[in-house]
Amino acid sequence: MQVIFSKILSQSLSIPEKQISKTIDLINEGATIPFISRYRKEVTGGLDEVAVGEIKKQYEKLSELSKRKETILSSIEEQQKLTPELKGRIDNCWDTTELEDIYLPFKPKRQTKAEIAKKKGLEPLAKILMSQQERDISSRAKQFVREEVKDIEEALHGARDIIAEWVNENESARNSIRNIFRREAVISSKVVKGKEEEASKYRNYFDFSEPLYKSSSHRLLAMRRGESEGFLRVSISPDDEHCLEVLNKRFIKSDNEASGQVALAVKDSYKRLLKPAIETEFAALSKEKADKQAILVFAENLRQLLLAPPLGQKRVLGIDPGYRTGCKVVCLDEQGNLLHNETIYPHPPQNEKSKAGSKITSLVSTYSVQTIAIGNGTASRETEQFITNLRYDRKLQVFVVSEDGASVYSASKIAREEFPQYDVTVRGAISIGRRLMDPLAELVKIEPKSIGVGQYQHDVNQTELKKSLDQTVENCVNLVGINLNTASIHLLTYVSGLGPSLAKNIVEYRTQKGPFSARKELLKVPRLGEKAYEQAAGFLRIPDAANPLDNSAVHPESYYIVEKMAKDLKCEVKDLIEQKELRNKIELTHYINDKTGMPTLVDIMEELDKPGRDPRKGIKVFEFDPNVRTINDLREGQILPGIVSNITNFGCFVDIGIKEKGLVHISNLADRFVSDPTEVVSIHQHVQVKVLSIDPERKRIQLSMKLSQ
Repeated sequence: MQVIFSKILSQSLSIPEKQISKTIDLINEGATIPFISRYRKEVTGGLDEVAVGEIKKQYEKLSELSKRKETILSSIEEQQKLTPELKGRIDNCWDTTELEDIYLPFKPKRQTKAEIAKKKGLEPLAKILMSQQERDISSRAKQFVREEVKDIEEALHGARDIIAEWVNENESARNSIRNIFRREAVISSKVVKGKEEEASKYRNYFDFSEPLYKSSSHRLLAMRRGESEGFLRVSISPDDEHCLEVLNKRFIKSDNEASGQVALAVKDSYKRLLKPAIETEFAALSKEKADKQAILVFAENLRQLLLAPPLGQKRVLGIDPGYRTGCKVVCLDEQGNLLHNETIYPHPPQNEKSKAGSKITSLVSTYSVQTIAIGNGTASRETEQFITNLRYDRKLQVFVVSEDGASVYSASKIAREEFPQYDVTVRGAISIGRRLMDPLAELVKIEPKSIGVGQYQHDVNQTELKKSLDQTVENCVNLVGINLNTASIHLLTYVSGLGPSLAKNIVEYRTQKGPFSARKELLKVPRLGEKAYEQAAGFLRIPDAANPLDNSAVHPESYYIVEKMAKDLKCEVKDLIEQKELRNKIELTHYINDKTGMPTLVDIMEELDKPGRDPRKGIKVFEFDPNVRTINDLREGQILPGIVSNITNFGCFVDIGIKEKGLVHISNLADRFVSDPTEVVSIHQHVQVKVLSIDPERKRIQLSMKLSQ
């Protein structure tokens, strides 16, 4: 079966069969996507994590389809209708729609009109009508009038019901209607009468229609959400006359009374059976396509957010701003441990500015604070101004940090376990401070879809969304690499080959035995065997290990190569890392063998150049326009600094320092045509924007990045 799967995937993904087959072998052996893409380049031909992920996804779909075929074959066999030809068709079919079409005539049905007519003995009459050679249909129909069939009309009606089902189950007919739907179907939405006011946010879709193939992901998901909330009626329909014309051409073979009966049956079949079935099919397909696009956008936004620049290990004062309830203040050490917490009230109604200022400067001095992190929620700008106006005994950096998801974390089981003695407000401030130090380590504690990036995340397929986002988190964690001696259970959970159980065992072992001194010590962790070690070791770092390679992305299976390089140059491994001139003397071709090729050797050399390097960029300080604090301060034509807070497939949202985010529509992203916003912007990117329009009533701001106009 794997040979067939490899052939099919090779054609659909345009990747050579051999690479597909080898990748599937690794997947079946339990290898993870990050491990395969990083440490098995020779085996896969250098496929990256995106390609490996797609192979895995499509392979799982084919495996599911294979199981479905077994169920179908078993069902038809039980009915004693499985011919060698039919079995051959099913065996060779790898298209879900085609497979279900083949099965449709044999699928056990509920009590349909056609089934009732067949039980009345009207199938022979249906065959007579379908042949379209009988001229006196009344006489023939009269022969079927008996106990269960009252009159000729009932006999003909029953026969038409049977013909309608035949038309509906005809593969060729279904494909003809599908093709018309594909080319011509229009998706329409109308507001439900009497709900115009409630449905105001769907105003654009009150009387809307466009070709289905042109409908973008966000419009389709918006209409479907409006439909699910009971505000819109959505339909997908082609030109009915064209569809009937095509069906009549296929089924009407003569011009007599019998043909007239067949024409009536065809029309009934199209309206009652065929059209609703194909409309449902296309509704599902278009939704699946829209989901896929939305999930891709979400996953890319999440990836950028997780790989946001970290501040690193510095002492941080974190502030969760507020008015009436005050600003929650926490002091954290270099590892993110809580040293102190309290509440200050610099804003209305208390206005204790002097007292709050003295407290902040005292905390900065007492706890040797190096940086201040302020949440970007309520009272953020006022708090930033208050903090930056204070005089300190040292130079401080002040950052405004996204609060998205912080409230979700602070009320979560994870937060309660970490800080059982503190309430949600303190936990939220800790999360803000830690998020500045290392966004990745903190964000993995929050369910990805609660982080607040993406579009219509609650409307898409939740299983597919979770799979995609979990894989994105796993890829990011393993790209960066994790400090084995400081990582939390939640961070370790996403390391290749581990998961929650082994992550917990590692932390418990670390607590009991002290810090790990070498990667190979992982094998002493309960239930962590050779396979898990192989998958995880390369992504775990030990900064102060005796073997410097334990703090690099060089996999333990390749240590012998680096040791041989050092031996050949008559030096130590640490000398190779410290001295570039020694590395320049290495002739890589000398170290190629049957297991290790040039891709792995190139990776090893890059690691020796910068062992354990963090692939994330350095963090930059950002300042909003001090004159803009509410939507009422905005004027058309203003040029403002902003931070990209979210990306959708219709543009991006920019934080300009007020409560409302502004939208840069895709048409205003650049002085050229843009098909994908991620070509131009990324999450947390610092940008300059021009205010195009302000709608205070709907709290909407239109921005442009085309500043030259």
